[in-house]
Amino acid sequence: MTLRNYRIAVIGHTGRGNYGHGIDTVWLQIPDCQIVGVADADDKGRAAAVQRLKAPKGYADYRQLLDETKPDIAAIGPRWLDQHREMVVAAAERGIHVYVEKPFCRTPQEADDMVAACEKHKTKLAIAHQTRYSPRLEVVRQLIEDGAIGRLLELRGRGKEDARGGGEDLWVLGSHIMNLIHYLGGAPQWCCATVLQDGKPVTKEHVKPGNEGIGALAGDALHAMYQLDNGVAAFFGSRRNAFGNRFGLQVFGSEGVIEILTGHLPAVHILQDPAWSPGRSGKSWVAVSSAGIGKQEPLRDGGLHGGNVLACQDLLAAIEQDRLPECNIFEARMTIEMISAVFESHRLGGPARFPLKNRGNPLEML
Repeated sequence: MTLRNYRIAVIGHTGRGNYGHGIDTVWLQIPDCQIVGVADADDKGRAAAVQRLKAPKGYADYRQLLDETKPDIAAIGPRWLDQHREMVVAAAERGIHVYVEKPFCRTPQEADDMVAACEKHKTKLAIAHQTRYSPRLEVVRQLIEDGAIGRLLELRGRGKEDARGGGEDLWVLGSHIMNLIHYLGGAPQWCCATVLQDGKPVTKEHVKPGNEGIGALAGDALHAMYQLDNGVAAFFGSRRNAFGNRFGLQVFGSEGVIEILTGHLPAVHILQDPAWSPGRSGKSWVAVSSAGIGKQEPLRDGGLHGGNVLACQDLLAAIEQDRLPECNIFEARMTIEMISAVFESHRLGGPARFPLKNRGNPLEML
C-alpha cells in the first residue's frame, strides 16, 4: 500500500518508439496513481494518447509537461533509445523519479550522465527489464544460493536470432539476458568477443546507423564470453535468421542446469543432473513455479502488463522506503556496459575490461 497519491507524467513519441511495451497504460491499474499529462511530439499520437490515458492535457514538449504538471514520476515510454538520456536527465534535474523502457541508452557515457543526474538530485530510476521483478526469478536465485544445481560454473544466453540477429539482437533482446547474467552470475570482469558480417570480422565499412535510434551498429552474428565474479563464465551469442526459440538464459552448475526465459512469469525448468544430459542420466526437466520445484503456479500470468505492474509497484516502494528499485539505474548502466563491451573487445582484438575506459560507441572508432 502506498503512503500517498502519486502524480504521473507520461512521455512518448509516436513513430520513434511510441510508448514502449505498455509503459503508459500500466499506471491506469496502479492504485493511488494519477496521470496528470502526456507528452508526444507527434500531433496525432498525442491526441490518441490523451484519449487512451484519460489525461487532462497533452503537450508537444515533454519539458513543458514536467514543468507545468510537477509530477512525482515520469514514465518514459519510447522504445527507441536515442532520446532516453535527455528525457531522464530532464526529469532528474526536476527531482522527478523515473520508470523507463529498455534498452536504457546508446553508450556508457550516456548512462554515466543519467547516473550522475539521479544521484545529484536523489531521484529513483527503475528500468523495464520485466523478468527482474518476477517472483519466479526470486525462486531461481534462491535455488542457486541453496545449491540446487551445485557450484555455479557458467551461464549461456542467446537472443531471438530473427532478422535482427547479431548486433541489433544484442541491443534489443540481449539487454534482458545481460541483466539476468549480472543478477544471477555476478559482476563482469572482462569480455572477449567477435562480431561478424557474412562470416568475416566486422570492419569500418560494415558500420551503419542502427534501427530504433541505437546509433552506429554492425554485425549479423556475434560471440561473446564474460569472466564474472568468483571464476564463473558467461556466454552470449546471436546469429541472424537462426530461428530456434532459444531466447533465454541457461545456468549451469556442477549438479544441474536451470533454464529461464523472460517475462512476468517466465518459463523456468530445472534439470538436477551433473551430466547436463537427460539422455544419459534418465533424469528429466522439472518446471519451477513461484512456489518452487514441481509445484503448481499460484499466480496468474499477466504478460507484459503484469511485469510492468510489478516494476511500478516496486518503484513506489523504493521511493517510500528510500532504497534502490529492484532493477535500478546502476543495473541499467551495467547492462549497457556489457553490450558495449562486445563491440569494444572486437575493436581491441582482445579483452575489454570493466569498467570500460571507452565510454563511447566502439563501432564509431573502428
